[in-house]
Amino acid sequence: MAEVILILGLAVVLAWPLGHYLARVLKGETSRADVVFAPVESMIYGLLRVDPQRGMSWRGYALAFLLSNAVLGVFAWLVFMLQHQLPLNPDGIPGMRWDLALHTAISFLTNTNQQHYSGQAQLSYLSQMVGIVSLQVLTPMMGLGIAAAMLRGLFGGRNAATAKEGEARDLGNYWVDVTRLTLRVFLPLALLVALALTMQGVPSTFAGAKTAQPIDASTGMSEQVIPLGPVAAMVATKQLGTNGGGWYGPNSAVPLENPTPLANAIEIIAIVVIPLAVVFMLGPFTGRRRLTALVFGVMATLSLVSLGAALYSEQQPNAATAELAAPGPNLEGKEVRFGATASSLWAAVTTQTANGSVNAMHDSLNPLAGTVALVNMLINSIWGGIGCGLVGHLVFLLLSIFIAGLMTGRTPEVFGRKLETGEVRLLSFLVVLQSLTILGFSALALALPDVAGTSNPGLHGIAQVFYEYTSAYANNGSGFEGLGDATYWWNLSTSATLLLGRYPCLIVPLMVAGSLARKRQAPHTAGSLDIESATFGATMIAVIVLITVLSYLPALVLGTVGEQLMLAAP
Repeated sequence: MAEVILILGLAVVLAWPLGHYLARVLKGETSRADVVFAPVESMIYGLLRVDPQRGMSWRGYALAFLLSNAVLGVFAWLVFMLQHQLPLNPDGIPGMRWDLALHTAISFLTNTNQQHYSGQAQLSYLSQMVGIVSLQVLTPMMGLGIAAAMLRGLFGGRNAATAKEGEARDLGNYWVDVTRLTLRVFLPLALLVALALTMQGVPSTFAGAKTAQPIDASTGMSEQVIPLGPVAAMVATKQLGTNGGGWYGPNSAVPLENPTPLANAIEIIAIVVIPLAVVFMLGPFTGRRRLTALVFGVMATLSLVSLGAALYSEQQPNAATAELAAPGPNLEGKEVRFGATASSLWAAVTTQTANGSVNAMHDSLNPLAGTVALVNMLINSIWGGIGCGLVGHLVFLLLSIFIAGLMTGRTPEVFGRKLETGEVRLLSFLVVLQSLTILGFSALALALPDVAGTSNPGLHGIAQVFYEYTSAYANNGSGFEGLGDATYWWNLSTSATLLLGRYPCLIVPLMVAGSLARKRQAPHTAGSLDIESATFGATMIAVIVLITVLSYLPALVLGTVGEQLMLAAP
């Protein structure tokens, strides 16, 4: 437990100043770092033919976001299919089949990093660096840019003081936001973490795979091929950007990707530090310090409950081996060098964020811990992905304001601007879209087992399918392994789920913020709903839990909850 407290405490301590720095970067404040970054930014704006002083409406911001994603997605897709004809492929890895390449491109484009391939065996160094890592750097900063634009909209836009009611509002410049965040925040952090991991023994080389002779010849294996590569840079990027995945198929359960307890602690802190910093950014960015307290209080409460349940679950013995081994925690699917506690902590934070990387196999978690992972992803805004987690949390905030307004007989207002029918319909659409997508595809996969290739019987088989689509929609990427998911069905159906879980969930809230920004701001009075209070925070937690439980309880009961109940039965 001391290990858990130390890691989380360090993450909070590091995130606080980083959050204030994020606010200064997004507000465009001058700093001593301008000497280094400003010339590079000017060059990028020139290449893109962007006027950095020109603001965008929500439509312009959304269009720029979609355009940049379309270009990057097509580029990555082609790289994956044609990697056998491109350089930096010392191991002669062939190109990916079109559907697997499409799924991989969409997965990394949506900041999900769901892997239906094994990275060290199916991607060249060029594909890893240009196709994978470049998207791992850019896509989280794109999400944070959308979050910043939404916040500007909720407070009337950057031109709130001069614009008239009904006029389009300036929500910032997409290209400026993403460029500044990438150069001034993400790349320096990634460099520091990559150097730290290299010092711990994570490979950082362009040399090809190494061949070793096994010590135990009785295995019948005459030699072992050990893939290497510029692993440290990729691991640093995947952790910091809530990207997930890994250079190696089993991610950070592989000693080469996560060699020491210190490396493990660094990687866990890296998962959560920027999502935490985004919360601490709220106060200095919006000028409302109590908003940070509200969001942090709600997220931290859900996080601690989730983490406590996961830690408790994995300290219980695995039912499959309870009578075959000495009493102790569940160590199936875990690295013994990390143990149950560090593995449970990772499983909790990787699903509370949209990271999805693993240092243990989630399929081997006890049913309660598996339920925790699923519920974390269904909520998808405990900390969430970088930017998109805050956007999802603000959606719950707006829904809670509407519901609280109905309960108290007050007009729902968001920072003085009325929340009306049009906005509520858009927010409700997001709730329905999540249910239809996850439950719809899960039902089809279970109804067509020959097409989907599902083979696991019973409740756990249902849980594996449900987890796969939940993870895809949450842009998480982790999985209950056991599915033969490198098929046309899984590649194409999860690709659709990935897209639906990313773009509507970012564009629709931005649309709502743009609509609210155009409205007249009413002064705060004694009759206004106080949303920056402990009472409203408790209301918000209740709304989040009810929406999640009511929508997905039947599916959970047919999966991990049902497994837990069966274990508890006499």
